[in-house]
Amino acid sequence: MKIPYLKKKPELKSCHNVTWEDNYSWIHQDDILEVLKDKNKLNPEVKEYLDNENDYANHHLEDTKKIQKDLFNEIKGRIKLDDESLPYKDHTYQYWTKTTTEGNYSIKLRKKIDTNSIEEIWNGDKEKEKLGVEYFGVGDLEVSFNDKYLGYSLDVKGSEYYTISIRDIEKSTLVSSEIPDTSGSITFSLDDRYIFYSKLDENHRARTIYRHKLGTSIEKDELIFKEESDAFTVSIGLSSDEKYFFITTSDHNTSEQYYFEAKENKPNPKLIKKRKKGVLYSVNSWKNKFYNHTNEDAEDFKIEIADSLENQNWKDFVPAKDEVLIGGCTFLNNWILRSETSDALDKIFAKNINTGVEEEINFTDEKVIVPNISLIQKDKNTDTVYLSYSSPKTPSQVYKYNLATKEKSLVKEQEIPSGHNPDDYIVERVEYKSHDGRLVPLTITRHKKTKLDGSANLLLYGYGSYGSSMSPIFSSTRLSLINRDIIWATAHIRGGMEKGMKWWKEGKLTNKKNTFEDYIFAAKFLIENNYTSKGNIIGMGGSAGGLLMGAVVNSAPELFLGIIMAVPFVDSLTTNLDHSLPLTIGEFDEFGNAKDIKEHFDYIYSYAPYNNIKKMDYPNILITTSLSDNRVLFDEPAKFTAKLRDYKTDNNLLLLKTEMNAGHGGKSGRDGAIEEIAVDYAFALKIAKKI
Repeated sequence: MKIPYLKKKPELKSCHNVTWEDNYSWIHQDDILEVLKDKNKLNPEVKEYLDNENDYANHHLEDTKKIQKDLFNEIKGRIKLDDESLPYKDHTYQYWTKTTTEGNYSIKLRKKIDTNSIEEIWNGDKEKEKLGVEYFGVGDLEVSFNDKYLGYSLDVKGSEYYTISIRDIEKSTLVSSEIPDTSGSITFSLDDRYIFYSKLDENHRARTIYRHKLGTSIEKDELIFKEESDAFTVSIGLSSDEKYFFITTSDHNTSEQYYFEAKENKPNPKLIKKRKKGVLYSVNSWKNKFYNHTNEDAEDFKIEIADSLENQNWKDFVPAKDEVLIGGCTFLNNWILRSETSDALDKIFAKNINTGVEEEINFTDEKVIVPNISLIQKDKNTDTVYLSYSSPKTPSQVYKYNLATKEKSLVKEQEIPSGHNPDDYIVERVEYKSHDGRLVPLTITRHKKTKLDGSANLLLYGYGSYGSSMSPIFSSTRLSLINRDIIWATAHIRGGMEKGMKWWKEGKLTNKKNTFEDYIFAAKFLIENNYTSKGNIIGMGGSAGGLLMGAVVNSAPELFLGIIMAVPFVDSLTTNLDHSLPLTIGEFDEFGNAKDIKEHFDYIYSYAPYNNIKKMDYPNILITTSLSDNRVLFDEPAKFTAKLRDYKTDNNLLLLKTEMNAGHGGKSGRDGAIEEIAVDYAFALKIAKKI
């Protein structure tokens, strides 16, 4: 089949006395945010190219149709389709969700306490059918305090413009006109007469908080707060004791909070602490005390306590620890629960308020786990919580746990209907030296029958941005590769916070290349220790993990059999130079400001995947993107693919698949998500010659 061709229309670009040619910049439309809302506004020439690439990808994946179907059935077969969550009890009702064998979306249910009459208050599949849309994204589902109203927000394009609706549950009628172009989050006032929401501006940034009175026109909505900086976005939430609303405005690196009393008739937000560059803080209220989770003078965070926000006198409640990330607090009448993270592993602690004694909660003898704790009810006068954990080989187990007696009883176990034996798998946590001697954690999961003689294929997953940590969770989908002798390894590289804030700082701005080097050295470690061999590794990453994939494949293509990159941030220089795009300004502290700072320009220019494509052999590459993605525009992978076709000197596969009805997270619905995974895995099995 003829290789797709994107017409070259050379444009000379220049910045800081550096000039470069971009043959494909023309595909970016000035009205791109309108295209995200209405795909009919897409340039027909660009649409034809994307369609041709889709046809080309489908042609070369034709021999994987059977394995795609097998993988789909396998992955779906490991999901308990007709499942129910554990209930959460408020003052009048118990609420929970369920899924069905036939449905793709969740159902929200409730029943009055001490009754057996179950009421369905939300059915995603029925709502989608009512609207007659292909994409169906739910932003928020929120029930009012009086249990009378259901607030919900929907995105039916994938572009993350959410429309809020408020429904009378009993009457099944809307009580207000729809509120379009919001961030999706819904917060009811305590008296349920109002909701608070954040509105998106013309650049898709949430910079305002409005209050909407139920039953009135949105034209009458009151502006409660406006953020003046283009780099910051805002949100609103209720304190744990329901006495205050807190408005948080932040970028990735700096935050500022305002508060007003929940009972105020006319909210008047008051500043807590003036923003300082690089300082993050989050205040909560409980039992006439205020708790501040902050990194001020505490690189890996600490928790402070004070009696007042008007006359602040903060004292350490949980002091800072070096390279131990201190998490925030969850409150009960007699307990304060919190988490810590170090060496890519989480721990949970419970402090008895009456005795002052704090202890770590021990879950299991397994070493590499993801623990979690959640509340069982709204009434905080209890010692009982939900306690859960999973590991790369062990499905999630949830216990009712008594914090006082330490007694626990299993109440829910993630079922794998097609069968699963954890003893068939081996999980290892190792550390390896990166290029500068830093020890990087690496989680490796393999089938016990897979030989460690270098012959195995290995999928190396990485992300390494925004301080996002890659937890060693259980994933039933990955078993489809692991059971076929493909080892799965997750590199906990710098740019995440697996080893604290320092770990993040060492992988961002002009330290970004540490992220790429950490990943490459993970690959080399795995080769040297016979987990796999050179040219047998399949790299995988999405979004900022796609930036990682683009950078490492330009730098060390010989290590890889293939690369799978989803919605990849591969034209990072162009995006960073365009301050009108939704995320650019808010990410100056993550990637830099190339337009205004020459040092940042030079550094980004030296690694940006699109700008560093070379005339050389590349491994097999599958790139997936979505037309309505507002976070990483489809421009980026499309341009990257077109330029790579022009430069690469090999005959390996290069496939670009664009989902024409989806956003950054891919297709909506359970089946849609599984279909996309099946394509990725089928590609991996094809290039590994395992079909």
